[in-house]
Amino acid sequence: MIAPNGARRTTADHPALPVTAADLAGTARACQLEGATAVHLHVRDDAQVHSLDPDRYRDVMAAVAEQAPGLGLQITTESAGRYQPAEQLACLQALRPAAASVAVREMAADPQVARRAYAFADEAGIELQHILYAPACVAQLLDWQRDGTVQPTQNRVLLVLGQYAPPRDARPDDLPPLLTELKTDPARDSWHASVCAFGPLEHRCLSVAKAQALGVRLGFENSLCGEDGRPHADNAASLRAFLSREDRPS
Repeated sequence: MIAPNGARRTTADHPALPVTAADLAGTARACQLEGATAVHLHVRDDAQVHSLDPDRYRDVMAAVAEQAPGLGLQITTESAGRYQPAEQLACLQALRPAAASVAVREMAADPQVARRAYAFADEAGIELQHILYAPACVAQLLDWQRDGTVQPTQNRVLLVLGQYAPPRDARPDDLPPLLTELKTDPARDSWHASVCAFGPLEHRCLSVAKAQALGVRLGFENSLCGEDGRPHADNAASLRAFLSREDRPS
């Protein structure tokens, strides 16, 4: 999965970071040609600020579907400090997307809304991916599964290594604590886990994840440059570099 922009970076951070519907569609197509099977979408307002506006989402989703047919589309419900759980639920209700990501620690701010959000997603057939930033997030998710807030079929997770704000670059040894907590679940083999990693060691971290048969998500949301500090030309170049790394003899 490619994550081309995220909630916070703008074209001031990298001129090839896509923020408009046309740019996102073009990026999605370029990454699809490099081998991406899905795209994780954030939309922005006219000032490049993170938005959950359903109409903006519809414009972007239509543009991506037209230019990159067959590419999986996942929207974000990320708050980015701007939205409350009720507004995140409203976004899901307005769009009924095929797939969406939901941060456990954000939904935990309002457990009643969280229960409604997960129930709605289950009823609407939305494929949820739970965003997990720390072992405490994993523990919360497992609690919710035990009490019925989260259904057994809602079993996709994204393990986040490092963080954007306050900045902390990911390292491969960030992964084991998250996996260890997830494996405390007796049904641990039922989880479909993927990994993303902030900072210049993104590709190295994802190589470690892939070697453990975990899915990977990469792109400018998480890192603009490689280990040498040189910026990638664009998202497709980052994906190409990662796949080339994976093709190298070990």
